[in-house]
Amino acid sequence: MKMLVLVPKITGRVMYVFDLTLRQLLGLDFDLTADIDKFKAFDGPKLHYGMERIGDEPFIKAFDLLFERHVHEQSFGTVEFEGTIAPYAVLDNGNLLPFDVFAASFFLVSRYEEYLSQERDQYGRFRAESTWMFKNGMLQKPLVNIWVKSLGIKLKSIYPDLSVKQPKFTFIPTYDIDAAWAYKHKGIYRTVGGFLKDLAAGDMERIKERHEVLRGKRKDPFDSFEFLFELQKAFKLKPIYFILCGEYDTNDKNISIRKPSFQALIKRLGDYADVGIHPSFSSYLDIEKMQREIDNLSEVLHRPLTKSRQHFLRMNLPRSYQKLIELDISDDYTMGFASQVGFRAGIADTFRFYDLENDMVTNLRVHPFAIMDGTMRDYLNLDVEASLRLAKQLVDEVKAVGGTFIYLTHNETLGGEQRWVGWPEMYRQLIEYITL
Repeated sequence: MKMLVLVPKITGRVMYVFDLTLRQLLGLDFDLTADIDKFKAFDGPKLHYGMERIGDEPFIKAFDLLFERHVHEQSFGTVEFEGTIAPYAVLDNGNLLPFDVFAASFFLVSRYEEYLSQERDQYGRFRAESTWMFKNGMLQKPLVNIWVKSLGIKLKSIYPDLSVKQPKFTFIPTYDIDAAWAYKHKGIYRTVGGFLKDLAAGDMERIKERHEVLRGKRKDPFDSFEFLFELQKAFKLKPIYFILCGEYDTNDKNISIRKPSFQALIKRLGDYADVGIHPSFSSYLDIEKMQREIDNLSEVLHRPLTKSRQHFLRMNLPRSYQKLIELDISDDYTMGFASQVGFRAGIADTFRFYDLENDMVTNLRVHPFAIMDGTMRDYLNLDVEASLRLAKQLVDEVKAVGGTFIYLTHNETLGGEQRWVGWPEMYRQLIEYITL
């Protein structure tokens, strides 16, 4: 059964957000029209999105956001709605929802506010603490999923024959390989330098560990790959590995991709799972350097690369995504914050990137992650037990709306050594909670 939606004007923003909310999240077939007579004559389920009511059909009062082409400071009221706070509040008792759900969804998913604020952290990243969601205590809720689910329930109550999709929860484990090994395969200069650094710091335990690993008497603390393969088989997971293969630099410390040992590992990971590029810190906005890294990894795997996640989550909108599109990357997994857990785009589902600078939808699919190991351990200073509780809370939020839960962790973390003691067990418990 097809729905007809009346709008004041059909714009790129309108088509984008209605496709995301009605078609993708609710599974509804619909047409958009700006023809009032056609809308009145239509004999079927209807929805009117506009400035003023014209009849008794379900109505959502529209703000100007979706009918503009420029980006400017937004002014809106907020309203409490089903355990959330929603922007673009509407003071109209006849409204289907007490806010403009389409403008609110576009504001979050397009990352509109990131084009306006110049607040950045030491790595040039937009700060989680600067978001409207964080300031309103909503960063840990998949707001768009919650709002659209409620919209579907309202429409179904009015049109019982309307077929509204019941989304299915999905889990995607992702692993960033920033450094495949802590000690092994580093070469003579880095190995000797490591020993001297430990000696200068008086870290005899680390000297002993390094020595035992290099003599083959102890497993490298970052080598958690057999553990990851075992989890994948036991829980039927479909993970994605993001490989850092840039040249050695201050913030890029993996070994050279030219090393046979690293190439062998990459090929093995590629045999088990999807592999994507982890563009180096120093390749940030440097399309030529990023292209070299993609080409090098693609050559090892003998296949093209389509997936990416920025190292250090170092992303600038819209330039980072524009460059990925130029490089034929179709799927990006960077959308999340380092300093806080939650939903950077307010949604727990894949969506296409809308380029506000050019006011157009692109074919780049964005896959937002909900939580990262380093966020809990290093930014929020949580212990293992508290981290597990927080992760479970986010899982519950995503399960409630049938969304996609993406977890970001590192092979170093799952080695379970030094500051990561207890984290492999925590991760296994989380996977059991998710899958069983």
